[in-house]
Amino acid sequence: MTRRFDLVLFDLDGTLIETAPEIADAVNDTLAAVGKASVTQQQVNDWIGHGTRELLIQALAWCDGTSSNAVRHSADFSGIEAVFARHYLARCGTRSHLYPQVRETLTELRAQGVKLAVVTNKEDRYTRTVLDAHRLMPMLDRVISGDTLPVKKPDPAAIHHCLREFNVAPERALFVGDSSIDVATARNGGIAVWALPYGYNMGSPIEASSPDRVIADVSALTG
Repeated sequence: MTRRFDLVLFDLDGTLIETAPEIADAVNDTLAAVGKASVTQQQVNDWIGHGTRELLIQALAWCDGTSSNAVRHSADFSGIEAVFARHYLARCGTRSHLYPQVRETLTELRAQGVKLAVVTNKEDRYTRTVLDAHRLMPMLDRVISGDTLPVKKPDPAAIHHCLREFNVAPERALFVGDSSIDVATARNGGIAVWALPYGYNMGSPIEASSPDRVIADVSALTG
């Protein structure tokens, strides 16, 4: 089979793995520990995309009826973030699962010689814990998390880094994601982008972001 791409970069949450339930568990564990009201699963789904730190900030801002900027600069935030870290590391892998055809597709792409990377805004300690929980780390050639580089998505630095590392031309690379952030990242990086409709995308339909293609699941990459 002639491969269509030499490098495929995947988002993580909402693209390869359904992680929202355990993220919500960790957020509500944290909120309960600091005496705040819980948030709903849908709220958490809509906050996913900018990394768990920003998600926690959004949750605290909602609970306190204040701005995210006020939470970010509050004296209490670092302590609450440390509480969240403990809860989320404990929750990673407990209620998440791979989306359909993920393992099979990654296996087939690797057999074709395609380089595979994950590019996520999730912080690295959580990224690797989730990937390890689902035994995906050995299938990946590169993992770039939200704190790996000085910038994160939608900045295209991670795309440029991978293109250089694997010596791949932009027209031979593809980004696969579930959100407008992923589409913008690919556009900024000058590569094609395919999107999945079952992720989070902050409550908006992915079609509104105008990806190059909307696919039912990742098996379209080998079809």
